[in-house]
Amino acid sequence: MSATNAVEVTDATFASEIEQSSGLVLVDFWATWCGPCQVVAPVLDQLAGEYAGKARVAKLDVDSNQRTAMRFNVRSIPSILFFKNGRHVDTVVGAVPKPILEGKIKQHIV
Repeated sequence: MSATNAVEVTDATFASEIEQSSGLVLVDFWATWCGPCQVVAPVLDQLAGEYAGKARVAKLDVDSNQRTAMRFNVRSIPSILFFKNGRHVDTVVGAVPKPILEGKIKQHIV
């Protein structure tokens, strides 16, 4: 896997990395076998770089971390969940174009 701006999170680290975090965090719920997940990954990586200091991007592999995926009712992947100050505030399902994700980031970082 190439260098990424996103941080990997697991069932074990989710609370400390995401729910106790201040500011905006996008969590990409994904799996290695998921084609659309591979399509959206570089877009999220770009956004992580462009919004460094304003928003963070995290990745959670649903195959290895089913407890967290079930907790947030993630049924389809990729699902990008937006957390603001540790609270789940928004969700985008599917490999959506960058402007849609960017719009959501702008909506939530204000």
